[in-house]
Amino acid sequence: MSQNPFSAHLQSGGETYRYYAFDKLKDPRVKRLPNSLKVLLENQLRHFGGSANQQDIDAFLHWVDEPHQGTDINFSPARVLMQDFTGVPAIVDLAAMREAVAKNGGDVSVISPQVPVDLVIDHSVSVDHFASSRAFGDNVKLEMERNGERYRFLKWGQQAFKNFQVVPPGTGICHQVNLEFLGKVVWQRAVDGEKEAYPDTLVGTDSHTPMINGLGVLGWGVGGIEAEAALLGQPVSMLLPEVIGVELSGRLKAGVTATDLVLTVVEMLRKHGVVGKFVEFHGPGLADLAVTDRATIANMTPEFGATCGFFPVDEKVIEYLRLTGRDDATLQLAEDYSKAQGLWRDDAVDMVFSANLTLDLATVEPSLAGPKRPQDRVSLSGLKKAITECIHEFDRSETDQIPVPEMGFDMPEGAVVIAAITSCTNTSNPDVMLAAGLMAKAANKRGLKVKPWVKTSLAPGSKVVSDYFAQSGLQEDLDALGFNLVGYGCTTCIGNSGPLPEAIDKAIADKSAVVSAVLSGNRNFEGRIHNNVRAAWLASPPLVVAFALAGTTVIDLQSEPLGEDSDGKPVYLVDIWPSNDEIQSVRKSIDGEMFQAAYEGVFEGTEVWKGLDAGSGKTYGWQDDSTYIHCPTFFDDLGEPLSEFPVVKSARILAILGNSVTTDHISPAGAIALESPAGRYLRERGVEPKDFNSYGSRRGNHEVMMRGTFANVRLRNKMVDREGGYTRFMPDGEEMSIFDAAMKYQESDTSLVIFAGEQYGTGSSRDWAAKGTNLLGVKAVIAESFERIHRSNLVGMGVLPLQLENDSEMLQLHGDETVDIQPLENVLEPGMKVKIVVSRNDGNRHEALARCRIDTVSEMDYFRHGGILHYVLHQLQKN
Repeated sequence: MSQNPFSAHLQSGGETYRYYAFDKLKDPRVKRLPNSLKVLLENQLRHFGGSANQQDIDAFLHWVDEPHQGTDINFSPARVLMQDFTGVPAIVDLAAMREAVAKNGGDVSVISPQVPVDLVIDHSVSVDHFASSRAFGDNVKLEMERNGERYRFLKWGQQAFKNFQVVPPGTGICHQVNLEFLGKVVWQRAVDGEKEAYPDTLVGTDSHTPMINGLGVLGWGVGGIEAEAALLGQPVSMLLPEVIGVELSGRLKAGVTATDLVLTVVEMLRKHGVVGKFVEFHGPGLADLAVTDRATIANMTPEFGATCGFFPVDEKVIEYLRLTGRDDATLQLAEDYSKAQGLWRDDAVDMVFSANLTLDLATVEPSLAGPKRPQDRVSLSGLKKAITECIHEFDRSETDQIPVPEMGFDMPEGAVVIAAITSCTNTSNPDVMLAAGLMAKAANKRGLKVKPWVKTSLAPGSKVVSDYFAQSGLQEDLDALGFNLVGYGCTTCIGNSGPLPEAIDKAIADKSAVVSAVLSGNRNFEGRIHNNVRAAWLASPPLVVAFALAGTTVIDLQSEPLGEDSDGKPVYLVDIWPSNDEIQSVRKSIDGEMFQAAYEGVFEGTEVWKGLDAGSGKTYGWQDDSTYIHCPTFFDDLGEPLSEFPVVKSARILAILGNSVTTDHISPAGAIALESPAGRYLRERGVEPKDFNSYGSRRGNHEVMMRGTFANVRLRNKMVDREGGYTRFMPDGEEMSIFDAAMKYQESDTSLVIFAGEQYGTGSSRDWAAKGTNLLGVKAVIAESFERIHRSNLVGMGVLPLQLENDSEMLQLHGDETVDIQPLENVLEPGMKVKIVVSRNDGNRHEALARCRIDTVSEMDYFRHGGILHYVLHQLQKN
């Protein structure tokens, strides 16, 4: 093996480490690169002669001169992070790939992670029980009963695959565990008898993976399909991105939280347009911004549409590593390596950005976001107007009451029926969590009560939160208001809010009333939080407590009282809002020992987990009658790679969709409706409705998930005059579910296409949004623009993403047309132009140009083979 020309050595903590030094390039331009691109450049130096060459390195140097989207590069992350909703189907795919290799007489052990993989079970707990000291135990019991089969499967995977660790349920959410425990800032491994040091990098199967960027660790969300390829040793193919700088100055005012800041950042960056780009924060404002505040911002990177929201390594990072109990060697290496490599924050360096925005932290004001998109920020004082407009949109009056006679009260329109302090945006941030606890304490002293129609919950992202709440006594105050612990994991934000009390649910449905959820999460898309909750508002934890006390969103909390105290006097928000000094006084009780204790034996789990019979063996024992785990059909026909463009002829239109269609719309994560195709499938197999669980929990069964594709109750297909997953089957025009229509089209071997507007596929990095699209027989999605991860997922599943050069309205589609897709030249290359030909019933034709959004040479290789996993299998079988 030839010596890497960029190899150098550094000393740290008495050890010698090999690293790949920028100094070896002897080019002053390197210093001016954004830190996020320096991490990618190091990746090229380290893999020089393998997946990277001199041309790749030169591309970074040229970027400084012209900081625009550049050439195709390969990125090899140090590790992969998964959660169970996205992790289960990924491990199912690996098990299915082993089946395919075994059928061909190959060595199944070649299908195993080549880099460390951590899967954190955090997405399966649901808030069935709340406002009770028994809520946590009862919810965990239900979680284990509902998900035992999935969990046994993951335990099997842990023993079957190398480099694969599972964090059992009830520990915390993957992003907080990553921030508090897994992240190292600088990774190390033994290579050729030497210790090698390099930046900690990762890709994750959850779109909020960039939360770790707050620690100076570069990582972002990818679809499960891309993650599977990465863990199997395939580099991530990407274009050298534009980097948008955000220069922070000033300090947040008293009473303004990191949540208010991130909602402001989301609004600002969505307006600027950062989809597919890196965002990097810099400037003097970082000096007073703790890692927990940075992580709050980085967490919501997908909400502003970027690939990552990166913060550099500096003293604050080292302070956080020390606070969270990392050992001295980890701290020392993080500092020594970052300084030696030029990755340490230095405000004096004149970094080059593709564009640079500025934000004075002192201008941030208390805010929420909603009612159905996280980028739609409203000031606290503007909420009353915003919810009133939402109510009027559905021809309702804010003065209307919603009678709930069974429970003896009337609710107002705009009532808060869900108030959830939920992972993962805020629960890693002690300042906002302690603020919520201190507010609860002050509210109890004044005799305030939560309104009886509010479902309250507290779902921290790690056990450390419970420890400091217990030590400070604030958990008792939260309990008194109904914010009892309900579980450790992603609950309300992912749609696991659980049922509302039956009488309240019925009252809302009977009046088609507009009611609200207020949650400290990051997602509030339509139909996500609860099917009967039309308005969902993102807010800081202390504001969640405040709105639970007020019981309504038709209120200006800056001028109107929350309620009355025990003496009948009005109590305003300002009366119970804690000061920064109060918060910092309680915060002093948090130390490294608290984190070390919480993460001791993190991979062992409870006695119930240890007692799960997972089975053994290199291949999985599939059960034909299982409704949770099924061997998918993706690898039944590997076929030969395409040699020319796959011309689509006489395709029918399955759906015509508008702007901002999310992966929630395409592949729901919440409840499975009784009369939906997925509901019918489960009932036919003897599953009672109470045991349906959620779409997310059944992602290991392709039969359920393909029936759930485009089944969101709030989906709007312009081909039908109703909400939900419906279409018209052509040519007769019969209205039916999208799944049923797709199956009928498959019977006649009819190709399908989907048309959509701007930002198609926003939201979670949900691989089933692409897998389900593939299984329904959709050959191409023709949209005005795509969100980054979903575009990549479509390519990874062999579905053509085509971006129209003009808006889709000019096609004047009704849904009864047929569609041909023809290349302008019979080649297969990234970004190629194609012609869309729409033929109408009256014989008229309309033509439009589109660009094939297969962006890189590697992606084209994946597409030619039928998808990224097919490509990997072909390569393995060659070897």
